[in-house]
Amino acid sequence: MITLSALNDVNHIRHGFFTREGGASEGIYASLNCGPGSNDSPEAVAENRARTMSMLELPPDALTTVHQCHSATAVMVDGPFAAEQAPKADAMVTTRRALALGILTADCAPVLFADRRGNVVGAAHAGWRGAVGGVLDNTLTLMEQAGARRKDIVAAIGPCIGQRSYEVGPEFPAPFLAEDPSNGDFFCASARDGHHLFDLPGYVARKLSRLGLSDVTRVPADTCRDETRFFSYRRAVLRREPDYGRQLSAIVLDR
Repeated sequence: MITLSALNDVNHIRHGFFTREGGASEGIYASLNCGPGSNDSPEAVAENRARTMSMLELPPDALTTVHQCHSATAVMVDGPFAAEQAPKADAMVTTRRALALGILTADCAPVLFADRRGNVVGAAHAGWRGAVGGVLDNTLTLMEQAGARRKDIVAAIGPCIGQRSYEVGPEFPAPFLAEDPSNGDFFCASARDGHHLFDLPGYVARKLSRLGLSDVTRVPADTCRDETRFFSYRRAVLRREPDYGRQLSAIVLDR
């Protein structure tokens, strides 16, 4: 489990960016696969999710996750969802204590948010579609509606794919450049003609800063290159593997 000092310094908050290590799953899912959307054994996934909660000193049923769909949708959460009742969304906000908001990723950027006053937390799944589409904006707006002040919100970007691993096609930069021409800073030429390498965590960090956050930190990792610690969708595709695991990032307000 990886933690960042920016969130550790916030009173009444616990968080963790979990790696793929320390779980019950086997094969391509070894070992802490927390994704019920994978083809892994449901029993192993449930055990893995319970182990993450144990590391946060919480019961297994404290964890709630949504049906992530690369949208800009953020929802208020008052309690854990049954798997079949989880809404389609890519961010959550809560003021309820002892409720862990969980984000599942395998290259996309997990972003955890906390109000320094210890009253509101949020979690977002920021793939490129959600990030450029407004999932970060909507998470912050929902946190403000719940009582947080933007100047008091801390954000931490967890492990995600690094620029050297993220090759994209010629058409990819268009929505980013339409948003702001300076977003060209996050693209550089790749070895293939007309293709680019995209800096997802850099883009997410700048966007959060431009949305008014003064405290934005990130985990220095590349999920695609670090097979020992992380699952990676892109690595699985390049190897033509049939599926891939998902790591969990979670944040909770202490009682």
